[in-house]
Amino acid sequence: MKQKVNIAIVGLGQIGNYLFNELRLKKKDIEIKTGKKINIAALSAKNINKKRKFKINKAIFFKNPLEIIKKKNIDVLFEVIGQSDGMSKKIVELALKNKIHVITPNKALIAKHGDYLSNIAERNKVNLEFEASVAGGIPILRTIKEGVATNKINKVYGILNGTCNYILSEMENSKDSFKNVLKKAQKLGYAEPGNPKLDLNGYDALAKIKILSSLSFNKSISKKKCLMEGIENIEFKDIEIANQLNFRIKLLGITDLVNNKLFERVHPCLVKKDSYIANVSGVMNAVILHGNPIGESVLQGEGAGPGPTSSALMSDLLSILRGNIKFPFGISGKKRKSILSYDLRKYSNSLYLRFEVNDKPGVLSQITRSLAICNISIERLIQIPDHKNKKASIIIITHRTNELNANKCLKSLKINRNILKIPTRIRLF
Repeated sequence: MKQKVNIAIVGLGQIGNYLFNELRLKKKDIEIKTGKKINIAALSAKNINKKRKFKINKAIFFKNPLEIIKKKNIDVLFEVIGQSDGMSKKIVELALKNKIHVITPNKALIAKHGDYLSNIAERNKVNLEFEASVAGGIPILRTIKEGVATNKINKVYGILNGTCNYILSEMENSKDSFKNVLKKAQKLGYAEPGNPKLDLNGYDALAKIKILSSLSFNKSISKKKCLMEGIENIEFKDIEIANQLNFRIKLLGITDLVNNKLFERVHPCLVKKDSYIANVSGVMNAVILHGNPIGESVLQGEGAGPGPTSSALMSDLLSILRGNIKFPFGISGKKRKSILSYDLRKYSNSLYLRFEVNDKPGVLSQITRSLAICNISIERLIQIPDHKNKKASIIIITHRTNELNANKCLKSLKINRNILKIPTRIRLF
């Protein structure tokens, strides 16, 4: 690569702004570490007049980022728009086809189009780097691609969404409701102010799990529908009861190979209070790898925000500037295979089930009878009456049962008018 490297940044939101500032402040540091001089040659955003901490040089500003490729001699392009399709996909595709290295934190784009885009990068012998797409500042992807490259990884799991982790931790600490804690998270910038749905429903964590699976198991990105549940139905009473049972509730992303079949899922879990993962709190992320011969390896750090994300973006840049041209997913796309999916119905766990019911005789026996018919046995049962409102909470911890039986049971109870809302189900981990 030439000594002077021209850089384009497409997207000047929170992360794009922070990255622009980092690049300006650390030019000398980058030159010392790589021998390359960087030059910010092009910027693109929807609105040039938006209030920012820096003035934009109009000579390098493009409202349409596709014009950058035609008019500027760019070596490295940062895509920080954040869409799974649209302009994000267009600009990355065009840059790679024009032999421009691309760096992005966009997990939605990589989870959906990573195979296609990585093939373009490989054909054109340029890098597609996306370290910042999973777990922010934690160098988990580089660890898998390089640090433990000769290990056979068989399982990866962890806390992959800082917003959900903050909400669950803060509900426990403040004894406040989900709704109030979500508002607090939005004020602090941990959750999207408009629509935080993609964080809360598990979509964000599942996109990251798909990327981790692909790297860990040398496979193409799975397009199969996965078990995906978020934290929207978790109430403070669930946090409280879990605490009494010596558990905490965590939203976990999990991927492993079961009988050589891929099993990816994201859902809330009850985890033992004395486990490592139970004590990762606030906006922190943690990823745990199981491999041979390394055993268990843990990486923890801040998983979101402009600082940690920019740190990962800069790491990718330095890798490119040092001349490390490599396959985006660690090995050639030709050698990455698709893997059959594990049958979700066979997934077995002990379950935490909370039923909100009318407090009257016979309701408990109706529930336990349905469980028995579906071959689900009870390990523990707790009743919390609300005499004032003539209601009660029934909490059941089951012995291990598979998803097929659990789904059948909960479906059969839907017609029971004494059950006042959809039961809360949390799997034990």
